[in-house]
Amino acid sequence: MGAHILVVEDEEKLARFVELELLHEGYEVSKTANGRDALKMAVAGKYDLILLDIMLPGLNGLEVLRRLQQDKPTPVILLTARDAVMDKVSGLDAGAADYITKPFAIEELLARIRVALKLHAKAAFSTAEKPQEKGVYHWQKLSLSEKSHQVMWDNHEILLTNREFQMLKILLENVDIVLSRDALLDKVCGFDYVGETNVVDVYIRFLRSKIDEVFGVKMIQTVRGVGYVIKSEK
Repeated sequence: MGAHILVVEDEEKLARFVELELLHEGYEVSKTANGRDALKMAVAGKYDLILLDIMLPGLNGLEVLRRLQQDKPTPVILLTARDAVMDKVSGLDAGAADYITKPFAIEELLARIRVALKLHAKAAFSTAEKPQEKGVYHWQKLSLSEKSHQVMWDNHEILLTNREFQMLKILLENVDIVLSRDALLDKVCGFDYVGETNVVDVYIRFLRSKIDEVFGVKMIQTVRGVGYVIKSEK
């Protein structure tokens, strides 16, 4: 059998349809329709990926996701009928690998599953092959060290202000996770900060001028209507 996927969906017909399609693709499938049961299964079992509905009986899908992130780094794709930006941002900020809005084409869901599994496997392999020193982050030729408060591209030091450094560190800590402007503002400036969220755009612009434009890369990507992300190296 292929990867083991846990399907958490309380719409019985949809859950059965997804299960049959996944089985047809060679995946091993487990199913539940309850949030609390899903959390117990996910913590106790070994799954390669979880398809998680947001609106669930027993325990909300976002709460399942938040609690699961404390125990296991299993990639999660959210299934939701909601299309509000903040619902998607909340899921991504909580640690979801991706989301898909219902109704969806099964081909798109399968494609997202393949991408999530591939990225997770690549991250696990990278960690096993090259354990990172604590507080040191890498992307292509860039390295950031918390201890020395230094950012380097090869042998070239990149001089950043404290807030630029913190912004870059947060993004590197959350590779492949889209962070909203509010989330970045809270992490960099603190919850008591009073001001416009467009200050985040200013710091991102400064970082791009010092990294992307100087070294000819597209490190920090904009997700329109959501926020910013640094994606895994290709």
